[in-house]
Amino acid sequence: MIIGVPRETKEGERRVALLPLAVEEVTAAGHDVRVQTRAGKGIGIDDQAYRDVDADIVTAGDVWTADLIVKVKEIQEADLAVMPDGATIFSYHHLPREPGRTRALAKRGVTAIAWEMVRDRLGGYPLLAPMSRIAGRMVAERFAAKKVLVLGAGHAGNAAAEAARRRGAEVTVLRRATSTPENVERHALEADLVVGAVFNAGEPTPKLLPRSLVRRMKPGAVIADISIDAGGVAETSRPTTHAEPTYVEERVTHYCVTNIPAGDPAAAAAALSEAVLPYVLDIAAKDNVAAALLQHLELRGAVLLWQGAVTHPGIAAEAGLPYSALTDAVLAEST
Repeated sequence: MIIGVPRETKEGERRVALLPLAVEEVTAAGHDVRVQTRAGKGIGIDDQAYRDVDADIVTAGDVWTADLIVKVKEIQEADLAVMPDGATIFSYHHLPREPGRTRALAKRGVTAIAWEMVRDRLGGYPLLAPMSRIAGRMVAERFAAKKVLVLGAGHAGNAAAEAARRRGAEVTVLRRATSTPENVERHALEADLVVGAVFNAGEPTPKLLPRSLVRRMKPGAVIADISIDAGGVAETSRPTTHAEPTYVEERVTHYCVTNIPAGDPAAAAAALSEAVLPYVLDIAAKDNVAAALLQHLELRGAVLLWQGAVTHPGIAAEAGLPYSALTDAVLAEST
């Protein structure tokens, strides 16, 4: 199988999906790897490091013709400009609340396997967890706060809570069962920092902070909305970038960067590469994506589009497209 590793095009994104050490394992297993030139520049890895492990250094046009594209962030306009129809993309896709991108991928016949939807046998999210932990730590370390409210008790929420406590903050964590409107309001009005760390796989983030509540928060308080990839926890949240990470609305500072771990790109890329590698090897070993999905339920449940058909009911409904179940029969047609 030919694996392609493109250079990331999202603003501020310096990570790369596979480090040379991981690429070496893939090529040693008999597969070809194409790495777009300067893909590792953001973390100080030059093209020669990939050549040394038998990868081919290629242009954007050539990398996208690989059998399996392995990249970090969701498809950008620059990617669509060079991507051939029918590409298979293994990456973060973050399609909830992005009906336009879903329609664009469907129109191009894309197969989208979402890192954030891969679940292990214990029900965890092994490709989301390492980035969630980094993001949680980073937002808590970025903003000094005496009182911190964390909405969500997954990897991001727990990491944010631990980092805030290390800095001496008084921390309240509300998990799903305790995030009642009354509890959220009481603690949000007292908080200097509210961390949005809610994740519902394949679904938009619930709006736990309505505008009417944000308006009553302390002037100068901060909402750090890690959940922004799926819409965010606040009605006032909208995506920001590393170049312009914050804005003020209702006298509250909002930090809604959609790729927070890119601010620590070397550590984030190392964690991602290690986590993703076993799945890449499993897919490549079958030399056929459909065959791999027939036998690998963890990956099969992460398929959001199959050859342009939307295979997640909620995402299909948001995009106004028909839902198509990914059955054994459908996969068998492509083996």
